[in-house]
Amino acid sequence: MAAALGRGCRWLALCRPLRAWPRARGHRQQGEPASLEIKPKTTRVPKIYTKTGDKGFSSTYTGERRSKDDQVFEALGTTDELSSAIGVASELSQESGHTFVKQLHKVQCMLQDVGSNIATPLSSAREAHLKRTSFSEKPVLELEQWIDKYSDQLPPLTAFILPSGGKSSSALHFSRAVCRRAERCIVPLVQAGEADANVAKYLNRLSDFLFILARYAAMKEGKKEKIYTKSET
Repeated sequence: MAAALGRGCRWLALCRPLRAWPRARGHRQQGEPASLEIKPKTTRVPKIYTKTGDKGFSSTYTGERRSKDDQVFEALGTTDELSSAIGVASELSQESGHTFVKQLHKVQCMLQDVGSNIATPLSSAREAHLKRTSFSEKPVLELEQWIDKYSDQLPPLTAFILPSGGKSSSALHFSRAVCRRAERCIVPLVQAGEADANVAKYLNRLSDFLFILARYAAMKEGKKEKIYTKSET
């Protein structure tokens, strides 16, 4: 279930099942009077703006109205920013022919689930909410498998690496930094019992995965990583 990052739960209007289309003119059944013909209805596309947040408040999935500077929305916005950063890194990596872009796409989908969990504060969630937005440990374990897979192909790390190594690598390093910030935003929610602990674990492993991918991308492209050297004073 996709979370409406930074916009409360506006997406609920898009999740309602569509009604069956009535028969169009000229397609009445045999023997049916012409007076019973039904004109097809036109669909209304929901407007992107609702004006419900103009006073500085937005809604959680549980229906609470909270200030937009609430920790929940701060975490949602940072998670959205993280997905956007990964999107840029993915596009650059695809241009370079990296096959791990499929995994980055899956990560972006998982971040939507992360947002759904964040947008459902456990203190006000009902059982129906929890069934749709709970976050299991399975994605965390999958990330660990990916980390091990790519780590085994890298040379040993002997120095502090600066974000560098080409466009793909640098974009992945930037995504890693945003991921760390997203984790810092979500940890208070987990500690307060408002979000699943596995959400924080996932972001923790994701930052490690992005770091490994950054090194892997630089290696595959034959780009040199810049090493930290202490300035002489």
